Amino acid sequence: MLLENLKSVKFLRVGRVGQIRFSVPEKMNALTEEIAEDFNTIVSTLRRSPGNLGAVVITGFPAPVFSAGGDLAFLQRRADQGRKQHFHQRNSQIMNEFYHKFLSVRSLPVPTIAAVNGAAIGAGACLALACDMRVFCDTAKIGFTFVSLGLHPGMGATHFVSSVAGPEAAFRMLLSGDVVDGREAVQDLRLGSKLVPGDPALCVEEATKLGERIARQAPIPMRGCMRSLRNIQDQGLDTALWREADAQAHCYATEDMQEGLAALREKRRPNFTSHDMSYTDFFNEGETGMKAKL
Repeated sequence: MLLENLKSVKFLRVGRVGQIRFSVPEKMNALTEEIAEDFNTIVSTLRRSPGNLGAVVITGFPAPVFSAGGDLAFLQRRADQGRKQHFHQRNSQIMNEFYHKFLSVRSLPVPTIAAVNGAAIGAGACLALACDMRVFCDTAKIGFTFVSLGLHPGMGATHFVSSVAGPEAAFRMLLSGDVVDGREAVQDLRLGSKLVPGDPALCVEEATKLGERIARQAPIPMRGCMRSLRNIQDQGLDTALWREADAQAHCYATEDMQEGLAALREKRRPNFTSHDMSYTDFFNEGETGMKAKL
């Protein structure tokens, strides 16, 4: 498929820097199955034929939105099917496959930079952290709001937030569902390396300039260093992804998940009622099932 024919995700080049742009602003670039396919198509194409590409910037277009996270309709289908008998394993597989289409970004042969020019929520925030570097607009928002939906974090959230910002930041951001601005994300939580004040479009410009500086370096040692750094960060990632997918499959079957989705649609605070701690026994079961799959 020609990349020009893709609808939900666009690719263009600025010199030796590629830009992958989520381009469904009417849905705040919510991550649908269509976007997953388009994104994976672009990554697969660049992996096979990178040419003289030196870096890739990933962002939302037009600003100010990066990605509002998982598509509500997709999540509702998972929750509805999750209540069916014996659908747990299938939901776990679906989520893991969905993650990998976005996390294919880790396989790009050049460094990746997330230009967080607006809201990066839930799975959108995870994708930003899956990139090698992040440039934030000071007015951007980032939050891992899974628990606010009644859902276990997914798409590598437990792995990436811990490895990028450390365990304390991971506990705070993943358990509270807090949403913070770009300034706090960079200066306090260390989720990014550069903060750009003002116009969100400048965030993409700064990320592209960083990509240009990287692209000017000697390609063999630069790419070798990139792989060495990724290898360190990726240790334990597959295990985390299976654990998250399994935990999410369990959460989809709960009343709290239905309540979280309803509250989001109705723009109100959810009223969670599942307090039976024996429910968390799924972590032990999930560990066993996960190991069988690896």
